[in-house]
Amino acid sequence: MNRLAGSQSPYLQQHAANPVDWWPWGEEAIAEAKRRDVPLLISVGYSSCHWCHVMAHESFENEAVAAVVNEFTVPIKVDREERPDVDAVYMTATQAMTGQGGWPMTVFATPDGQPFYCGTYFPRDAFLRLVQAVAAAWREQRDGVLQQSAAVVDAVRKVAERPPSNPMDDSVLRSAAATLMESYDDRHGGFGGAPKFPPHMALLFLLRHYQRTRDDAILDAVRHTCERMARGGMYDQLAGGFARYAVDSTWTVPHFEKMLYDNALLLRVYTHLDRIAGSGTGRRVAHETVAFLAQELHDGHGFISALDADADGEEGLTYAWTPAQLDEVLGEIDGAWARYLLRVTPEGTFEHGSSVLQLPEDPANAERWADIRARLLHARAARPQPARDGKIVAAWNGLAITALVEFGRAYGDAEAIALAVRTAEFLAGTHLVGGRLRRVSRDGVAGEPAGVLEDYGAVAEAFCAVHQATADGRWLALAKDLLDVALAHFRDPDGDGFFDTADDAEALVARPADITDNATPAGLSAIAAALVTYSALTADPAYREAAERALATVSVVAATHGRFTGYACAAGEALHSGPFEIAIATPDPQDPLVAAAWWHAPPGAVIVAGEPDRAGVPLLEGRPLRDGAPTAYVCRGFVCDAPVTALEDLVAKLA
Repeated sequence: MNRLAGSQSPYLQQHAANPVDWWPWGEEAIAEAKRRDVPLLISVGYSSCHWCHVMAHESFENEAVAAVVNEFTVPIKVDREERPDVDAVYMTATQAMTGQGGWPMTVFATPDGQPFYCGTYFPRDAFLRLVQAVAAAWREQRDGVLQQSAAVVDAVRKVAERPPSNPMDDSVLRSAAATLMESYDDRHGGFGGAPKFPPHMALLFLLRHYQRTRDDAILDAVRHTCERMARGGMYDQLAGGFARYAVDSTWTVPHFEKMLYDNALLLRVYTHLDRIAGSGTGRRVAHETVAFLAQELHDGHGFISALDADADGEEGLTYAWTPAQLDEVLGEIDGAWARYLLRVTPEGTFEHGSSVLQLPEDPANAERWADIRARLLHARAARPQPARDGKIVAAWNGLAITALVEFGRAYGDAEAIALAVRTAEFLAGTHLVGGRLRRVSRDGVAGEPAGVLEDYGAVAEAFCAVHQATADGRWLALAKDLLDVALAHFRDPDGDGFFDTADDAEALVARPADITDNATPAGLSAIAAALVTYSALTADPAYREAAERALATVSVVAATHGRFTGYACAAGEALHSGPFEIAIATPDPQDPLVAAAWWHAPPGAVIVAGEPDRAGVPLLEGRPLRDGAPTAYVCRGFVCDAPVTALEDLVAKLA
């Protein structure tokens, strides 16, 4: 029976035709396992995961393996991007049992969902033996299995216990930055060794920390890391956009899938690097990333989730080149020039003598490079292309909207602002159902999974960004609605922190409450950032207090693990800076004062420009033009300086 065919999830649809009799996550599967008295096999992954594809081809598409799985288990397929709550619980269990985690995640659980054996990828023969061994243990050693599951669940619940609260003050932020710098790779950039993931949230924090402290070593580390990432193979030198991570320490060979969240967060990093310190690479990459987002990931409603790592079942097939392939497209002379420029060698940097394109230095002849780039892109378009994960995730679209607003205001790009507003309209019209967020949609239709804390935080922050870009009070009101839901349904009633799921959401074996960033901001970090921004836009101290109390629950971890708390620390820097509240009374949204405010903005500053006393815009209340001239009002922590009308006076105040 094909139970996955109607799913909105591309990942589940990939497995709909498997001989494994997959069930979607839900009460029906659990009831079936109880009826048959067999364990659950919970297989968690996502559509662009290379090793998920490998395990599918080896095991789940194999009739003999499927027969054993179907006989001895009730198999459940979970899209981790659609159900991050389910993923979080069983990933914690996997890490507790094995010391590591990843996808595909393979979990055997009791019929009521309590995990007792966890792992990740298993080759076919090993997986077949494992299923048979689990079935035998369930039949013959039931008491031992139940004791094991109880111990695992206890460990999972203990992970959710929070450390003591401590204010996220200057000492915490300096300590977080120092711990990051201890792991800084001063040769290749980034933090730690291979594999290297783009440390976007840590870089956002460090840029804000540099703005406040003017520590040149911090800026040098950010600049070097951004240069190396953008010039290596992890960045698509032809079409723009970053891959998920580099398998090496030099950013040369990527794991080729391109994720929306990485590119949204990196767009913010490169925009702010150029804005704060001046960076030709930052400016170029920011513009190319916006083009990639608009052309490759936007489906007319919102931004889809990802492009796959594989094409025709082969990783990197779309992106890697041999010297002969360059010569075939470009001819011998241009081919030789491109081989040197892009570091394509006979030995290759990837597989089968092919190379991933790199750009270690800017070409001396920009026009020639533009021509070659266009010709290579045209040729690449004829190759097999990676599959697209067409689901729209609320939180990730929120990240993209915020990034587009910051880019659009920094560079005066009206098209980027328009794309951000259009995407926000879609989220408000489709993902908001009965005052609550839905996590995903596809083809313009909202799915069933409920929004989790990161959705509420990232979308509320995005609505605050659109409010700043448009001076439209509707977006601020929508942000308030989301934050109020988060405070009412996600906040820990016994403390200052938050859970990742609502108090009326489906109950799992544990209620997840992760305070550390992973590939995306932790839910707590996302909601704290939104609370900081909203409080500054409205001068409402209750939301600021909620942000301070939330950040206090992560500060003990942040002080020693800045690498995994970057988004929280970035919100902490905004609080420590003020954040600045900048209102510009002007009938002209293109006024030079507006551009200067966005370009010179201190960490986490909020900026609104428009006519005085505009309805629904608290920052413009009681802020008239002075002598008929556009006027800037600069406040910090709800305390305001004298208004200014001269451009140089505004820049001086922001410095």
